[in-house]
Amino acid sequence: MHKQIFIAILLLLYDGVALAQNLGERTFNFKDESRLNRPVITEIWYPTADTLKSADKHFSPFLRQLTVRNGKLPASKLPLVLLSHGTGGGRLTLEWLAQALANSGCIVAAVDHYGNTYDHKIPLEFVKPWERPLDISFALTSLLNDPDIGPLIDQQKIGATGFSFGGYTVIALAGAKLDFEQARNYYKTIGRKELDIPEFPGLVKLLDDSTLIAGSKHVPPLNDNRIKAFFSISPALGFGFTRKEQVADIKGALYIVGSQSDSIAPVKTNARHYHQLISKSKYTELPGKVGHYVMLGEAIDAVKKEAPIYFSDDPSVNRHAIHLQVDSLAVRFFRKEFK
Repeated sequence: MHKQIFIAILLLLYDGVALAQNLGERTFNFKDESRLNRPVITEIWYPTADTLKSADKHFSPFLRQLTVRNGKLPASKLPLVLLSHGTGGGRLTLEWLAQALANSGCIVAAVDHYGNTYDHKIPLEFVKPWERPLDISFALTSLLNDPDIGPLIDQQKIGATGFSFGGYTVIALAGAKLDFEQARNYYKTIGRKELDIPEFPGLVKLLDDSTLIAGSKHVPPLNDNRIKAFFSISPALGFGFTRKEQVADIKGALYIVGSQSDSIAPVKTNARHYHQLISKSKYTELPGKVGHYVMLGEAIDAVKKEAPIYFSDDPSVNRHAIHLQVDSLAVRFFRKEFK
């Protein structure tokens, strides 16, 4: 009963994320010719006046609001929030957050980071952090150039959010500059455990790959000045930032969320460290036994049993309540910055 009351209170406090409207959903298969036709599959969610069709009511292994496939687009300009998933995830990994932001009146666009998704794993793509901000910027350009979506985007109200590796991604888009050699040396020594992740064990051995090292020396600027506000959840790669000058060029508002019991991206070297280094950032740390994978979607029981490390939490943690809390933080943050 205590947990039910807690969730009810959160729902009452849940700023502006009403489910009275329907959401449309579309998929774009963009390809970046400048990077060898790199696929940048992009999913968007948006408010729609259309009603659900029988074909929209299909089975999902995750708890989600049903969406209208290719539903009618909004009639007026809306803010846009870009979304970057975590390592080995996918564009639907944080659909709970995407839908909350869409319900608050945004268009939300999430990408698949090529070779770094649950269904398509290319080892080197797991250790090439510079590709991810480039994916987000390319998706943004492609959406702005799309004849249907482009005119609906309020270009003065563009934001970005992401989780884990995606949390780093939005901080890089804000203007932070990763010291790849620092991160590489950390991973090879005292930080080996942080790269020995369940999504792809054994990545440490790739850090001496000559192609990777050569690529790291020719990274273009990753900041994107078109994006005005950044919401970073459980960001990784914090140990690649040790000097104030690496974050001196950050532009736009930055909000960071960490989880006290995160063992994959520990707050001491990641979320909390970023906040201490970036003086103008805002920070919330979720207390208790809240871990890293609590930010993934709420799965049905069969999926929880199949992959408990990703979809089951400490008995003291209510994943739904955590999602509502983070949704509320994100919605309020973007609303404030988009005024």
